[in-house]
Amino acid sequence: MSRSFLLLHGVGGGGSEHWQAWLHQELVKRGETVRFPDFPDKDHPDKAVWIDRLSVILGEIPNDEDVVVVAHSLACIMWFHYAASTPKRKIQRAILVAPPSPFLEFEPVMTFFLFRIICISSGRSAEKTLLVLSSTDPYCPVEDAAQYLDLGVPCVMLPGMGHINVEAGYGPWPWILELILNHKVTL
Repeated sequence: MSRSFLLLHGVGGGGSEHWQAWLHQELVKRGETVRFPDFPDKDHPDKAVWIDRLSVILGEIPNDEDVVVVAHSLACIMWFHYAASTPKRKIQRAILVAPPSPFLEFEPVMTFFLFRIICISSGRSAEKTLLVLSSTDPYCPVEDAAQYLDLGVPCVMLPGMGHINVEAGYGPWPWILELILNHKVTL
């Protein structure tokens, strides 16, 4: 069975220096099928528009492909919404990196938390889900990250990695490449 990687960006899209852009290039170099779509109005996302776009993108991926989703920041919350809906297909793995706090008072993020997404089981649409958090994420303090631990899915708390974005020094990020290609978590 073939596989496909779907990279989902957060607010602002991350830019060309972000680890997701680097990951996209690394996967393509290895001959992998990768989709890294731009979501509309990335600085002021609309939850319904983004989720509709995600559904269309997933619908374009052949059913015989295993899909690995790698989401960052707000895209993690978009993924939770998708998982709470009636997904049309099962995903092999969902790796959710640096989800924002459900208590974050930042308007583009707050609109995605109109109900307590934390109560939703993210496992409905993925065979395996992994949450990747940072102990120093300014958008999700450790005390707020505890909300994600209650989801009952495996979680890795990485020490001192900020929001795991360009500002925190994550352009190239070999750890995530190793994780998605070889299913290994090494710290």
